[in-house]
Amino acid sequence: MLVLKREQRTLLAETVRDIANIAAGAMVFGQFLGSQMFSMWIAIGGVAVWIALVAWAIGLAGEAKP
Repeated sequence: MLVLKREQRTLLAETVRDIANIAAGAMVFGQFLGSQMFSMWIAIGGVAVWIALVAWAIGLAGEAKP
């Protein structure tokens, strides 16, 4: 099992939040840049991915259990 120090957990949590923002941006707002029609399902998927990754980042940022 991988055990991270507090600073490493914080850095990983920040990185996961950044990835969440990129994924949501690509799947929701990126559709406006393409030539295809806007897909509500892709947008909903982007929001779902964002929620899942932010929840994971919050879990990572929590206190480490001894």
